[in-house]
Amino acid sequence: MLKRLGGSGQGAIREVSSARLWPPIASLIATERKIGLEAETRGGHAPGLYEFFRFGIKQGWACLFGGLLLALLIATHFAYPRDATLSRYDFLAVAAVTIQAAMLRFGLETMEEARVILVFHIVGTVMEIFKTSVGSWVYPEASLLRIGGVPLFTGFMYAAVGSYIARCWRLFDFRFTRPPPMWALSVLAFAIYVNFFTHHYVWDMRLVLFAAAAALFGPCTIHYRVWYVHRRMPLLLGLVLVAVFIWLAENIGTFTAAWAYPSQKAGWHVVSPGKLGAWFLLMIISYVLVAWINRPEEMHTTTGR
Repeated sequence: MLKRLGGSGQGAIREVSSARLWPPIASLIATERKIGLEAETRGGHAPGLYEFFRFGIKQGWACLFGGLLLALLIATHFAYPRDATLSRYDFLAVAAVTIQAAMLRFGLETMEEARVILVFHIVGTVMEIFKTSVGSWVYPEASLLRIGGVPLFTGFMYAAVGSYIARCWRLFDFRFTRPPPMWALSVLAFAIYVNFFTHHYVWDMRLVLFAAAAALFGPCTIHYRVWYVHRRMPLLLGLVLVAVFIWLAENIGTFTAAWAYPSQKAGWHVVSPGKLGAWFLLMIISYVLVAWINRPEEMHTTTGR
């Protein structure tokens, strides 16, 4: 991550990414910085193309934890021995803990982000225990590291969402215009979480929750810094886009037979687009949990387009 300190040219740039502390990444940062300076020198469309490239790199870095988990789901589906002493699910749980420990050890994740992951793990596991008990989905393979019908690796899949948001918050230096009040967001997040349980027995409040989310997030603009200046977009749109990508990841997860919905018993098929609504609501819970740690900072001046 680079930051303009004033003026222009090479003397106006310094590194602010904690990733530079890890030697294997430091050389990549130096190379990326040279590419950025070359783009500035060339002018024209080069800076815009470089910023787009930089956006993708930052997104990939923010997805590190979730991307590694997804890669493990795919690899173990095709290559993990079915007769191994350690079951596939238990291997995934051990691997997830190892990844988390390594990220903390090498400074690729902050302790604040790790706390978010822990909270997400607990919140997600509790919901998983309930959802599997009522038959919303199943984990068909055997394992020792589990609570009821829920293998312990599943909590890390929810944690990956929290990790992504927390890392994006830091990497893109989030600022906000007209951010929703935290007390209102907390009430909404609590209502969403409760509805994930109660809609099996009483009226589903989902439409009301969607309306409340639109009212709270609709006026808000998120400002994110890819390179030198902050860009902006509606926060509501940002949450929807992330929900779409999570839905795509869920399709990969079910394809690898990590879990299955009742409709997939006869064979895999694309997860219903209706699940996008559930992921959008989960995104709100995710945003609120991260916001309680980072506290949204208002954008007082216009520094980007």
